[in-house]
Amino acid sequence: MKKIAQGLLAVVVVGTVGVFAWRMGDLPARAAAPAPMKPVSGPPSESEIPQGEFGDVVRLGEKIFRDPATYAGAYVGNDLRCSNCHLDAGRRAGAAPMGPAYVAYPAYRAKNGHVNSFEERLQGCFRYSMNGKVPPLGDPILVALESYSFFLAKGLPTGEPAPDRGFTELPKPSLPADYARGGEVYAQQCAACHGADGHGQSLGDKVVFPALWGPRSFNWGAGMTSIKSAAEFIHANMPLGLGGTLSVQQAWDVATYIDSQVRPQDPRFTGDVAETRKKHHDTPSSMYGLMVNGALLGDPASTPPAGTVPAKPN
Repeated sequence: MKKIAQGLLAVVVVGTVGVFAWRMGDLPARAAAPAPMKPVSGPPSESEIPQGEFGDVVRLGEKIFRDPATYAGAYVGNDLRCSNCHLDAGRRAGAAPMGPAYVAYPAYRAKNGHVNSFEERLQGCFRYSMNGKVPPLGDPILVALESYSFFLAKGLPTGEPAPDRGFTELPKPSLPADYARGGEVYAQQCAACHGADGHGQSLGDKVVFPALWGPRSFNWGAGMTSIKSAAEFIHANMPLGLGGTLSVQQAWDVATYIDSQVRPQDPRFTGDVAETRKKHHDTPSSMYGLMVNGALLGDPASTPPAGTVPAKPN
């Protein structure tokens, strides 16, 4: 009797396991774990641009990036190049590289109050940093720049912060940033390239070093008019080839000096300096609308106009 009971128990156990296994077979197979993402060693080199029509557009985008006045002159109003701030043609970490920027969009921007596509973000560069006109969405110039940025983003993840995006965070200085000290730093470290007057230097008709202020520089709507952004860029990258040699204090001081100079008007100017500051510059990082050396920054009487694109010849 005992053996019969044991036999029945075995049948029940085996049967139960068999039913359980059969039921498990009805369930969908568990998805395999995704393969770990390969580490990104850096943006692809120029030699990796593919052949064919897409590669041709990528190469055009790089040409525009390096020399917008030649390849996108109808929309450029100053002597700057994209590569003046996005160093190494948009590849260098610490200088707002274009690959990480590309994968950050679409994204909401408080600057214009809506979700922007990457093309819209590029439009802002023409409007503010280039002090120019906005190419329409779908324009071949924007398509080429977007294609070039897409190429530089190869291997980067989406939906999460990309490494090296923007500028390297800089701690606050031990002393409040100071205009006078910044002027001394500028004279010692910057004027040899950018000129004592900040208007840059040219060799013949070729701009060698860009203007940091004045009528041929970025306007008051550009991101580099943020003292914080300028200090981060300067500390990581300037003097050119000697990035990291200025102290944190020097970077904040000289950024304050540069961003306290006269430059083209903000295209969003409402007609009133105080109102424009309140609406678009209400931050300690902007000097727009403040008095410096007895002059009101942004005053239309002394501020070059925005969007100074030369008229097309007839």
